[in-house]
Amino acid sequence: MSHNSVPGVTILAPVNDTQAQILSPGALEFLAKLQRAFNPTRKSLLQRRALRQQELDRGVLPDFLPETAHIREDDTWRGAYPAPGLVDRRVEITGPVDRKMVINALNCDSSTYMADFEDSNAPTWENNIDGQVNLRDAIRGTITYTNPANNKKYSLRKDGKVATLIVRPRGWHLEEKHILIDGTPTSASIFDFALYFYHNAKKLIENGVGPYFYLPKMESHLEARLWNDIFNVAQDLLGVPRGTIRATVLIETILAAFQMDEIIYELREHSSGLNCGRWDYIFSVIKKFRYNPNFVLPDRADVTMTTPFMDSYVRLLIKTCHRRGVHAMGGMAAQIPIKNDQKANSAAIEKVRADKLREVKAGHDGTWVAHPDLVKVAMEIFNENLKTPNQIFVRRDDVNVTALDLLNTNVRGSITENGIRSNISVGLTYMESWLRGLGCVPINNLMEDAATAEISRSQLWQWARHKSRTAEGKTVTAEYLLKLLDEELVKLEKQLGPQKFGESKYGLAKRYLATQITGKEYSEFLTTLLYDEITTVYNKAKL
Repeated sequence: MSHNSVPGVTILAPVNDTQAQILSPGALEFLAKLQRAFNPTRKSLLQRRALRQQELDRGVLPDFLPETAHIREDDTWRGAYPAPGLVDRRVEITGPVDRKMVINALNCDSSTYMADFEDSNAPTWENNIDGQVNLRDAIRGTITYTNPANNKKYSLRKDGKVATLIVRPRGWHLEEKHILIDGTPTSASIFDFALYFYHNAKKLIENGVGPYFYLPKMESHLEARLWNDIFNVAQDLLGVPRGTIRATVLIETILAAFQMDEIIYELREHSSGLNCGRWDYIFSVIKKFRYNPNFVLPDRADVTMTTPFMDSYVRLLIKTCHRRGVHAMGGMAAQIPIKNDQKANSAAIEKVRADKLREVKAGHDGTWVAHPDLVKVAMEIFNENLKTPNQIFVRRDDVNVTALDLLNTNVRGSITENGIRSNISVGLTYMESWLRGLGCVPINNLMEDAATAEISRSQLWQWARHKSRTAEGKTVTAEYLLKLLDEELVKLEKQLGPQKFGESKYGLAKRYLATQITGKEYSEFLTTLLYDEITTVYNKAKL
């Protein structure tokens, strides 16, 4: 295939024969049509985000929108009826789109698998394109993998009982710099969606399911409207009936929490509910109110699901979803099995059980886990407490959540040196892995994605900005944090040894993290800050 066989489309990356099947002329034409039609709106919505942030920085707190009150107050409209394969979603496993993960996740007895191009995937060119190849092969039942280390072979189970596939494209703020359309980088969201939909929509329908998505990091119902418009045009272009696509929206920004009804309304015939994206939600609260001293949070370990602002958001989400006839999905259990410590493993499993019990009793229709071994644990809890495919019928009319409830960050706890060091260590470790192309990283017996690093660096920035005091009586300053950053790096070097440390990306990770924790410079997202480090863009002259 000629790399620029489609007018206006330039590929600035190497493409092997298998990848060329994903980047076929038809797929690139489809992508170009969507990019040309919708990228201007995406850019204007990102500009709206920036203007909204300026208001927040001035102290204007969010509230429910007066101009959409009629949507919230109208009790007659509903989202779509659950689609095939999405009626019972009691346990969903999430993870990146590498070949072995795709097979294991589809095989692991979970209800669904969220294949992630977003926070658990470092968006290298190879990860993104090979991920599309892996999903295409999985949908056709042909996917296999042989581990080169031990020759172990992986394939889909023979009984055909695989999880329903849901794909999470990247967020509106990200670009795919390896593909230019009319000289401009492509929207990463449109890129991930378009290639997956073009190659698989009809095959998925033939398989008795459909093209299903999880939509990340939205900040307003207008951003949901953009997705809905894209869905309609994409379905029309390929001759797929409207409403075939279904999308679950992650409520993982504080601004979206004030527009849950409106987000479901915009997606109506394509809506499959909302999800409590809990870690990104905490990150969003810190980020959006970072200049406001009233929103300084204690150590990350103290910010649990029972704190006022988190509890309020969960209750409002369940009430809103069930009122509109769609699923209310719970959050991520990030724990992973601890193989060499039975006592610690039992404690971790008990934490998962308690978390999932709280969710099912609150009214959630399903939950997330990050590791196949936790599917059984979560499934047991939901099976014991949920005797129907979902509990959309649990209306929660008793819930009344106000704007002040959503903004109540009165959290018991303190800022400790241990918490600061933990944030630095986790931030460094995650960023180092991401820079090597790994977006899903086990750290301290938790499976972490980008949200963890975002919380870590945002808390450090916030504490330095407001000169917070630690439980030990120390004032947090930029100098203090940079000193601890140096110390944590020395610790990591000792753990790894000189050779391994020298081969790592810790030095680069430290350089970037140091710019983000002084209370001054602050990047909207670490993924955009670091993205150029993992791109392999060719010079156009090389094509």
